[in-house]
Amino acid sequence: MGDGTAADFATQIGERIRRLRRERGVSLSALAAGAGVGKATLSGLEDGSRGNPTIETLYAIAGHLGVPIKALLPDPARPGDAPLETIHGTAVSASLLETFSDADVETELFRLHIRPGHKQLSPAHPPGTVEYLTVFTGTARVGPPDALFIVPPGGHVSWAADIPHTYSAIGTDDVYASLLIRTPRTHIPRVSEA
Repeated sequence: MGDGTAADFATQIGERIRRLRRERGVSLSALAAGAGVGKATLSGLEDGSRGNPTIETLYAIAGHLGVPIKALLPDPARPGDAPLETIHGTAVSASLLETFSDADVETELFRLHIRPGHKQLSPAHPPGTVEYLTVFTGTARVGPPDALFIVPPGGHVSWAADIPHTYSAIGTDDVYASLLIRTPRTHIPRVSEA
């Protein structure tokens, strides 16, 4: 069990990446190349010396390993508690609030902050994954690059996330939203807890 610090958060992410990589028989070099991440960066993430990774890096690693991003993150706090840590990127910051599992689907619930002036391109998630975005403030442009949705405050949209997709804010206002990611369990490789 971790101590709840940012360093502990990064260490837990590194341990999960290393475990998933080894379970799949993927070398450090192969994962770095496949995810488009520098080998030194990946090595630093795995040993916890690199600090907190960006959301773009985590999505690239999860995409190459064929797992939802939650497989790389420490378990969220209990419902009602503050999230453990926020992962940041150039355009998007996300906090994993809760995960749900049922017979057919794994679900991740995130609090999302999209900053104006930048765009995040997320790689394809496992087959059948669908994302659901509800915007609270600001206006978002999200979805597959060739079929983007404009989502105003109070708006809601969903899209197939098993293809690359983007997130950006329209105008100069920050976007605050919730993001639900649902992935069919049949497409999620089993992850050991050891």
